[in-house]
Amino acid sequence: MVLYVIHGWTYTTKPWAKTIALLKEKGVNIKMLNVPGLTAPSQKVWTIDEYVKWADQNIPDGAIALGHSNGGRILLNLCDQKPDKLKHLILLDSAGVYEESTKRNLMRHLSKTLAPLKKVPYLQKVVHKLTGASDYSKAPENMKQTLANMIDSDKNLDLTKVTTPTSILWGRADTVTPPRQASVIHRAISGSTLKLFNSWTHAPYISHPQELASAILATLKEGKK
Repeated sequence: MVLYVIHGWTYTTKPWAKTIALLKEKGVNIKMLNVPGLTAPSQKVWTIDEYVKWADQNIPDGAIALGHSNGGRILLNLCDQKPDKLKHLILLDSAGVYEESTKRNLMRHLSKTLAPLKKVPYLQKVVHKLTGASDYSKAPENMKQTLANMIDSDKNLDLTKVTTPTSILWGRADTVTPPRQASVIHRAISGSTLKLFNSWTHAPYISHPQELASAILATLKEGKK
């Protein structure tokens, strides 16, 4: 069995190593896709449609795919645009639900305004503290706009158009994509299943690799029924 994985907003897939090793021990062949601009080099600003095209080219028709966080967003858009593309979609603490955020907008504004100060070595830490150690503040300039594009794209994502068999795995302690967003996705995607895990945060592949591997295995077995 092959499971295609699109990781979230990270610049290394090393933290996935334990979960991947556990799954491989159980006979699951993992194909981790390196996302352009994150774990694969790219200097361009990406849109959600470009990421969907990239995912479509790298995942064969009829495959099983798992998306974590921003990876889930990409796969949701892929399934929205191409309903018959995947055999089974697994969402792990997925992005894709749009929520207006005053704090996020303020952080973007501060990061842009204070950007020139980052060139001064002894002021870099001050700027990062003011803007927050967020994905946005730490990203290269092209990926800051890419991240903004990703978040804005959620406004246009119609989850009710996703007809792919979908399994949702989520941490109750996730503060990045909180459990209420899992409920939104679950209600919108007809026939989807939702499993919540009490101690998981946004990255269970770091904090709970054994539990995550077991949950993925159980989901794959259920998908065969």
